[in-house]
Amino acid sequence: MRGVLVTGGARGIGAAIADAFREQGDSVVALSSADADLADPAAVERAVAHAVDTLGRIDVLVNNAGLVELGSLPELSYADWQSIWQRTFAVNVFGAANMSYCVAKHMIDRGISGRIVNVGSRGAFRGEPGMPAYGASKAALHSLGQSLAVSLAPHGIAVTSVAPGFVATDRVADMMTDDVRRQSPFGRVGRPEEIAAAVVYLASPAAEWASGTVVDLNGASYLRT
Repeated sequence: MRGVLVTGGARGIGAAIADAFREQGDSVVALSSADADLADPAAVERAVAHAVDTLGRIDVLVNNAGLVELGSLPELSYADWQSIWQRTFAVNVFGAANMSYCVAKHMIDRGISGRIVNVGSRGAFRGEPGMPAYGASKAALHSLGQSLAVSLAPHGIAVTSVAPGFVATDRVADMMTDDVRRQSPFGRVGRPEEIAAAVVYLASPAAEWASGTVVDLNGASYLRT
């Protein structure tokens, strides 16, 4: 049984990920925004310490928490533009970076061959005109994961990312139009459990050689070259 910490684990994709780990017998701490403000470095440190106390050890970190704020450049004031970018990066990039630091240091200190899996987005590659800060933050998260994959490999820690397209969750329910479904040749959007299955694999002992990869999970709705 492993100790698993999932950020943004109270609903949607995060809840599905937490459930998938529990179903295979792992012990899970699923953090919500009410548990810790990931934009606050001290709160991140406290959350990791609490998870260690609860689980005994952390073998797997899933950086799933993400802030999404809508607003394209032409329609925003300069002040609102700055505010959205600052809030988005504070959670999606700096929060994930600080969480990764605290958990990785725990793994290194205890000699744990751990796993870090980042939940990014198709928007990092496809472009997000209505939420550019979100798309840019997920591109940064993917890059962070690849950099950490190189620096943490000597310690036996593998780092990977997944890049989902649209997934049927409450947060984006109002965006689930026929046009969105037709983006995939399957004629639908993803399911949270499909993202969870990929995360569970990437966190497994068998997936060490996948370290550094970004796995597209978008139903062929966007193909990178």
